[in-house]
Amino acid sequence: MTMLKIKLVKSPIGRPDTHKKTVKALGLRKIGQVVEKNDTPQIRGMIHQIDYMVELID
Repeated sequence: MTMLKIKLVKSPIGRPDTHKKTVKALGLRKIGQVVEKNDTPQIRGMIHQIDYMVELID
């Protein structure tokens, strides 16, 4: 299965609670942190919800 590298580039401070919980559910804690997740529709949906705070790394 393909892996996605997700990097947090903006702070979740001041964002809606649902977006904060999504960031936490992805395992992101600090700006600049990178996590690897399986490429599933659920993960893609989470990334889509907070696309202004994260970036995908190739």
